Amino acid sequence: MGKELVVLTGVSGAGKSTAMGFLEDVGFYCVDNMPPELMATFVSIMASSQQYNRVAIVTDVRSIDILKHLKERMEDIEKYGYLVKIVFLDVNEKEAMKRYKLTRRKHPFADKFNGDIAGAIAYEKETLSSLRAQADHIIDTSDMDNSKLRSRLTQILLGDEGKREIMNIHCISFGFKHGVPSDADFVIDVRCLPNPYWVDELRNKTGLDKEVKDYVFSFDESNELLSKLIDLLDFLNPLYIKEGKSQIVFAIGCTGGNHRSVAFAEALKDYFSKKWDNVSVNHRDIERK
Repeated sequence: MGKELVVLTGVSGAGKSTAMGFLEDVGFYCVDNMPPELMATFVSIMASSQQYNRVAIVTDVRSIDILKHLKERMEDIEKYGYLVKIVFLDVNEKEAMKRYKLTRRKHPFADKFNGDIAGAIAYEKETLSSLRAQADHIIDTSDMDNSKLRSRLTQILLGDEGKREIMNIHCISFGFKHGVPSDADFVIDVRCLPNPYWVDELRNKTGLDKEVKDYVFSFDESNELLSKLIDLLDFLNPLYIKEGKSQIVFAIGCTGGNHRSVAFAEALKDYFSKKWDNVSVNHRDIERK
């Protein structure tokens, strides 16, 4: 197994502490909030020992000056034999506010904005935008509990055991009335298809139920759309792998996220699970009404 260095970063309140606990559980040597000036020295020391093949540096906005140029310095870090991955945890402003009120923790920029948490969160997101754009993996934890976050990290960090040629495919179903997932590479709107919600006996069921699935795919346009989506991903995945991309997040949305989008996400998951090892699905809004 090759050496791995994970840089875990992101928005305050997005779950970095939970993610760090997961990384420690699966064998990563974790360092939290390392001074940026020590990063290169730290990596060189870790590289000299076989005990530290999996290393994670957990950092936040206070280290932005060195991290925002991290991609440009990959060669310097990888010369020590480490495969570097940047994992960025994001959360929407509403959920971040909720979490800060719940925990009553102090935001890193609270003093700068005289205790205005909303202003501090907005400023932090803007400050981290360049680092977010460089990340290998972006995880939006707004609608994730700890279990779902750990599952997502498992897929990203352990699914391929360090092999770059493997593609991670993640399908998300969602409802447009609850907002579009911010970590999606592609967003497909299936509200153009007949809605099971208007069929009385299907209204309280979901796309996981056979009756709803059968209804959705009883229409020619549904099957044709699914076929076209599959053709698109079959075409794109080898191109992404060639360019070094290791994951694609495919979000399928309907009105509420209970019926059509769920059926489509499951259909895509079933198809790609036959071709790829690392395929997962998350029905973000299936419990919402």
